[in-house]
Amino acid sequence: MHTGESVLGEADLSLIHALQIAPRASWTQLSTVLGASPDTLARRWDHLTAGGWAWSSLIVAHDGDAALYAWVELECVAGDAEATAIELADDPCTLGVHQVTGDADLVLLVVCPDLYALDAYLAGRVRRLRGVLRCRAQVVTRLHNRPYRSRIEQLTPGQVRLLKEVTGGEKRPRTPARAHPPVTELDRKLVGELAGDARRSAAELARQCTTSESTVRRRLDSLMAAGSLHHHCLPAPRYSGRPVWALVTADVPPLEVAPSVAALTRMRHTRVITSVTGPHNLALAMWLRTVEELHEVTETLVRAAPALRITGTMVSLRTHKIGAQVLGPDGRRTHHIRPDVAN
Repeated sequence: MHTGESVLGEADLSLIHALQIAPRASWTQLSTVLGASPDTLARRWDHLTAGGWAWSSLIVAHDGDAALYAWVELECVAGDAEATAIELADDPCTLGVHQVTGDADLVLLVVCPDLYALDAYLAGRVRRLRGVLRCRAQVVTRLHNRPYRSRIEQLTPGQVRLLKEVTGGEKRPRTPARAHPPVTELDRKLVGELAGDARRSAAELARQCTTSESTVRRRLDSLMAAGSLHHHCLPAPRYSGRPVWALVTADVPPLEVAPSVAALTRMRHTRVITSVTGPHNLALAMWLRTVEELHEVTETLVRAAPALRITGTMVSLRTHKIGAQVLGPDGRRTHHIRPDVAN
């Protein structure tokens, strides 16, 4: 059973894949790899982003002790799930909002500075919503891979190599021990602008933030070098060929978690793998081609990690938010939510 009305064309997916690898590459550099003129590529990207078919976003990289993630399941008053989802999608701390099958009506992926902030958000915001009957949170004790950093694997290996040669690809300063720089008011403005369009030029950003281009470049270089920010470029899932979001929960004996996770991270289906508190110790989120593929994928998960015991599955009936991007009823991006960049 297919849930998407259509898929993006191969040329569109190739462009998106290229921007996943080299988010700030020039149209001239990309034309060398994709075989289309710079003007054609620029027009194609403008069409994709203006129509909400795809986006490139710069979002805060919450790693290590910098933040706390949680999966939050909500049971809603009959008929209120959609309105509740739409309201919660406008919160800066929700990185995912999904209407789902199963015991819950909504599943959220939430990021907060710490346990106290999570408690304040759930008690002061979520549980006070008129449409919410019950709220259950499972704290992420370890994030095994970064949310929404998936690849669509459209380019050939030769094209990927050429793109990296032409642009430098994914080369980044490696400074894992370096502390995050203090966040300035300019940083907050830059991240707010780039959360909606990560390809905005330094000149554009300088005009918007009333500063110089050199200052913009210096601040962005500092934040990227420290790992404070990262790019993510995605097609709107409904039109990407993988329109079905699923959450699989599982139990693994504690001594088998590390080898099991290592095996699961090699699978292309598993986009987000988290260790969690609660009745099971793993939660895995993924995008599938069809609902029926979920059965095949769970079998594959168990074959890859024999210690794994599947405890539950949920499928999204509608995705309202991915990262900072809010999706409309037709699955296309409507707008982005400016992130809350903490000190």
